[in-house]
Amino acid sequence: MSKLWAKDENGIKCLACCHYCRLAEGKSGLCGVRVNNHGELKLLVYGRPCAVNIDPIEKKPLYHFLPGTEVLSLGTFGCNFSCGFCQNWDISQLTKKDGVVDGEEINWQGFLKNLENVPPEKIAERAAKNNLPSIAYTYNEPTIWTEYAMDIAKLAREQGVKNIYVSNGYMSPETCIGLEKYLDAINIDLKSFSDKFYLKTCGGHLQSVLDNIRRLHKAGVWVEITTLVIPGENDSDEELKQIAEFIVSVSPDMPWHLSAFHADYKMNTHEPTAPESLVRGREIGKKAGLKYVYIGNVEAGEYGNTFCPVCRELLIERGFMSAGIKNLKEGRCGKCGEKIAGVF
Repeated sequence: MSKLWAKDENGIKCLACCHYCRLAEGKSGLCGVRVNNHGELKLLVYGRPCAVNIDPIEKKPLYHFLPGTEVLSLGTFGCNFSCGFCQNWDISQLTKKDGVVDGEEINWQGFLKNLENVPPEKIAERAAKNNLPSIAYTYNEPTIWTEYAMDIAKLAREQGVKNIYVSNGYMSPETCIGLEKYLDAINIDLKSFSDKFYLKTCGGHLQSVLDNIRRLHKAGVWVEITTLVIPGENDSDEELKQIAEFIVSVSPDMPWHLSAFHADYKMNTHEPTAPESLVRGREIGKKAGLKYVYIGNVEAGEYGNTFCPVCRELLIERGFMSAGIKNLKEGRCGKCGEKIAGVF
C-alpha cells in the first residue's frame, strides 16, 4: 500500500504529485494507477514493470552522469500528464481509459495481471549482478509509482548502485522528501516556459516544475534538463531564452538538452524539428551563460560532444547513444585542469 496519501472528507487524497487528486472509493487519480481501495491507496503497478531493459545512459539523456556506462531501465503504465506529443503514449496514456494499440483494443488492467511480478529486490540484484552502476526509473512518469521506485532505490544504494529518475518534474514536496534521500540524478523535461502551454498540452502547471528543479538541485541531486523543441509551439527565440535564463539562474553548470520533435500520438501531423532550430536554441543557451548545451534526436555531430568551457578541449566525444572519454581526467579537463560539473 502507498504511503503517499492522506484521509480526506470525500475519501482519500493522493500526495504523490502536484495534482493532489482526491479519490472516492474505487476511483483512481489522473494517472490511472493510484486507486482508493477500501479507504487506502493501492498502487496498481507496484512490482509490475511493463518494460525492463539495459540502455546506454546517454539515452536518458544524461551526459554528465557516468558517461559511457549502461543503466538498468524500467517503467510501468500511466502518467500524471497528458502530453499530446508523448512518444511513449502506448504505455503512459493507456491507463486513462482502455486504449487502442496497433489497432487492438487493450484492457490495461487485464494486461497488467499477466505481467511477471518483479519485487524490488529482483531489480536491485539484477543491476548489481550485471555490474551496472545505476538504475533508471523511466519510460513513463516514475513519480506515479514512487513507492515501488524508492523501495528499489533503497536496496540499490545498499549494493552501491546509483538511482536515476527521468521525469516531467511534477512530483509533490512530499515525494521530494524521499527523492532527496535516495536519488542520485534526474533528467527533468522542461517542456515550455508558458503556463498556458503546460495547461493546454500537458495538463499541469509550469511553476511546480520550476520549483522542483530548484529544490532537487539544492538537495544535491545531479540535474539535467531536456526540452523537446516543437515547431510553432515552444520554439520561439523568446521562449528558448526564458528557459535558458531560468536554468542559468539555478546553475550555469546544469546541462540543457534540446531534443528534436517528430510527429507522434495526437501531434502526428506536425512538422519535425529542423536541425537548424536546435542549433539556434543552442546558441541562445550559450549566450545566456549555460556552459553545456546539447542537441539530440538528430545527428548532433560536435553539438553532442562535451568541451571544456575554458579552453575548448574535447573531453567527451559522443556518437549515437554512446560516449567516449577523450581528455577528461578525474572530473577535470586534462589540458587546463578546469573542474567539469557532473558525476564522472
